[in-house]
Order: sequence, then C-alpha cells, then structure tokens
Amino acid sequence: MSAQDAGASGWKADAEGTRPLEKVAGPGRWSKASSPDGGPRLLPLLSHPPIFFPVHCQRLVLVGDAHLGRGASASEESLLAFLRAVPSLGDGLAVTGDLFEFWFAYSRTIPRSGIRVVAALTELRRTLPILMVGGNHDRWAESFWEEIDIEFQPREGRVRLGETTALVVHGDGITESHWSARALHRITSSAATVGLFRAIHPDLGFWLVDHLSTVLGDTTRLPAALDAAAERQRAWALSRLAEDPSLGLVAMGHTHRAATAEVAPGRLYVNPGSWCDGQRYAVVTEGRAALTSFVG
Repeated sequence: MSAQDAGASGWKADAEGTRPLEKVAGPGRWSKASSPDGGPRLLPLLSHPPIFFPVHCQRLVLVGDAHLGRGASASEESLLAFLRAVPSLGDGLAVTGDLFEFWFAYSRTIPRSGIRVVAALTELRRTLPILMVGGNHDRWAESFWEEIDIEFQPREGRVRLGETTALVVHGDGITESHWSARALHRITSSAATVGLFRAIHPDLGFWLVDHLSTVLGDTTRLPAALDAAAERQRAWALSRLAEDPSLGLVAMGHTHRAATAEVAPGRLYVNPGSWCDGQRYAVVTEGRAALTSFVG
C-alpha cells in the first residue's frame, strides 16, 4: 500500500507506506489520517505485529441471535426499529452472530431474506462503526459486509472499548455437549463444504437449508441442557479473560441466555441474550454492562 493509498482509504501507514496500522475513528465516520501539511500521517514501523481496531467506541451495543428468516416477520420489524435507535444507545455496534437464520455470500447473488436489515445496517454504518461476527448460521459471508464498510470476522472480532479491548465471539463449538453437534460444527466450518455449497444453485442451496436448518446447531431446548451450556460458555469466557490481561470484555452469543459476570474489577463477560427471545440486547461501557430488552 502506498502512502497515497493509505491516506485515501483512511488507514495510517507505516514509515515505508507499505503496511496499514490502524484506522482512525472520527465522530460517526472514519477520518483520514493527515499530517499538518495535509498529507498522510506516517507512523514508525512497529517491532511487533499491529492489532487493528476498525471499531473504536465508548459505549458498545451488543445484539445477536435474531435468526431472521425463522418464523414471523415481527422480529425483523422490531429489529429495524432497534437499529434506528442504536445511535441513541451507544457509539458502536457489535453483532454477536446468527443475525440471520441463514446467510451465504455469493459473488453475484444477495439472499432476499433480511435484505431490509442489510440496508438498515448500511445506513447505520454512516453514523457509527459496526462489527459483525459470524455464527453457526451465518458465518459464510466472505467479503460481503466489508464491501459495505462493516467489519466482519467469521469467528473472533476485537473492538477497542474506551481504553480496553473487547473480544467478540459467537460461541458455537464451545458449549456443544453431544458429539454430533461438534461433528456438524467441524463439517460446516470446512472449506470443502463451503466450496461444494457454493457450487449449488442458490435456490437449491437455500431449499436444502430450509429443510435442514434445525440441525445447523445444537437445537436442545431442555432448560437443564441450556443451563449447562450457558455455564460452560461462562467458564470459557472467564478463562479467556484470565489468560489474556489485555482483554476487558468477552462478549458471546449462541446460548440465547443473557448473562454477565465480572472476573476482576472492570473485566467482564457478557452475553446479551437472544433477540428472537424477548428482543434482548446489552450496552457495555468500560467496566460496566447493562442487559435489557428493546421496547419500541
């Protein structure tokens, strides 16, 4: 990347203009890094690999597990109202996975289901930064979200929250207790599986998913099993916080169980709960979290 390209894209470049280091957050939009003479601002080469934080905020809104496309359209209507309200709740948004019941990125085709939510997220991105983390129902997005300037990570994403770092993951592959769920997780994560699915006509592919979606993840609804899965997830998150002192927050989804725990003063695990079960979301500031439900 040249220094000129770096300045045009909003990335700061290293001293040789060959490696992006960080994206600069302005009020609502990314701003170009510039020096006093108006040219791109260059930073010295770091001695360690850079960490990118395309999402940098003070109040992070967490939402996930909406499973749009499963059931009534009322859930989508309420989510659209919520997205319009997000700027009044925080200055950054992180989706913890499974926003859609199924999402798959094709080179020329966009799934019709959920397209209004895609449009709403595109518009919201004009106001604040967004991180989208893939879940076991919508991990296969390729570069789709990044093409509309939404940061996408299929497994783990990081957010700069105040002066600390937040890790955002969906949580599948962690809480599954049955061998078949773990095996399915590996199969659907395989590059070969994704390649084969991409070779199928989209209409046929989505027809197959409509008939097989109940086995795309652990579908257990027994309270005892869900409680056990939520406790395994909590233990994993607290362990991750203990192992990595740079983290101030681990945010997860998947279990549909809203939860918060503090491993040390100001260091949190948060699961906002499921949007499709009570329109749940969370707002996190550095060291504090509020779990709530949207009414609107």
